[in-house]
Amino acid sequence: MKILVTGSAGQVGWELQRAKPEGVTLLAMSRAELDITDRAQVAAVIAEARPDWVINASAYTAVDKAESEPELAAAINAEGAGNLAEAAREQGARLVQISTDFIFDGSHSTPYQSSDNTRPLGVYGATKLAGEQQVQSVFGDDALIIRTAWVYSAHGHNFVKTMLRLMAERDTLSVVQDQVGTPTWAAELARVIYLAIAQSCRGVFNWTDAGVASWYDFAVAIEQLGREVGLLSRPTGIHPIPASAYPTPATRPAYSVLDKDSLREAINYTGLHWRVALEQMLKEVQHG
Repeated sequence: MKILVTGSAGQVGWELQRAKPEGVTLLAMSRAELDITDRAQVAAVIAEARPDWVINASAYTAVDKAESEPELAAAINAEGAGNLAEAAREQGARLVQISTDFIFDGSHSTPYQSSDNTRPLGVYGATKLAGEQQVQSVFGDDALIIRTAWVYSAHGHNFVKTMLRLMAERDTLSVVQDQVGTPTWAAELARVIYLAIAQSCRGVFNWTDAGVASWYDFAVAIEQLGREVGLLSRPTGIHPIPASAYPTPATRPAYSVLDKDSLREAINYTGLHWRVALEQMLKEVQHG
């Protein structure tokens, strides 16, 4: 099986390369190698590669910056996804589109089903939802869309690595406690994507690590586990604050826990609890 991955320099793209199953030929392409906003280039590259699957790990993920760059966010997250879908279908390939919890408005108090109504609160979520719709318009019921949340990795820039840096520099930190979701280790997400491909899954699914956390809970765990594995040499006080005390250009959903049951059943994989996954990632960072 041949799989083409876009956005290979990002967190998920990097983990997809490391998690490549046996028997898979992987063509991993960075944005410099394949600009998914360039429809002609996308068509030419996929026609030459003739993959069985395309995994779209390219995304504009700067949530706050997207509010002032809506055209660029849409070009990558929406039109780019559409370009890949059209080119993949033309060559008889399937496509995995990675989406986000930000397509929901956070008004729920129980985990979101993949079939629940969508209502993005900002540009990032709106453009990712538009990307889903473009993929579905091309593939119909054959579309494979996996929504995820709070992604981090030992590679790239993310909340975990930012917290580790700040905890090494400061005695105290304040972190939002009234936004609730679930962290997702990109290594686990990569594994799940390959399992979904192996089962030729079709439809819209959710995937994060197991469990529930606020950003405050996540930061407390990073501090505790960071000291346990030797990444942090001293304790840092973590203080909970409301989101209203930390205003941002983009409004974030207050609750975005995703129900994973349908994908767990489809791929016969339960996944790791987010604290277990976080500890494994921190050990990876510690050991270089």
